[in-house]
Amino acid sequence: MDTKIDEKAKEQLFENDNLSGENKGPLLPNQKGRYLTASSLEGDKVVNPGGEHLGEMKEVMLDMESGRIDYYVIEFGGFLGLGVKYFAIPFRLLKLDAPNKRFVFEQAKEILEKAPGFDMDHWPDTNLHFDDVHSYWRFI
Repeated sequence: MDTKIDEKAKEQLFENDNLSGENKGPLLPNQKGRYLTASSLEGDKVVNPGGEHLGEMKEVMLDMESGRIDYYVIEFGGFLGLGVKYFAIPFRLLKLDAPNKRFVFEQAKEILEKAPGFDMDHWPDTNLHFDDVHSYWRFI
């Protein structure tokens, strides 16, 4: 009878781990936020270190040659869909704040306001935009 209880407890632990993305079991526990699906990031808040809201995660752009994330597309500003601007922020500039389910961008709001952006109806040519994005953020 004890083995049935143990098996049921293990199964429940497995189910909880599956839902949370955490492995709390005794074998090979993992850190929350180590691996995330790209779709789970959509809508996540982006804040600066002071907690000021800077925008939301819209897209994750992959470099298909290297197989790595190149940059994030962040939605910033606007009201009721008007005046919304999108920014390509290089991967290295955003840090995951897993406990709060958000990203931290180590810059002031004013820096983002001055950055080159685009609107969703006029996406930049990816190859040209790559140079603009990386040259703007190179020294930040």
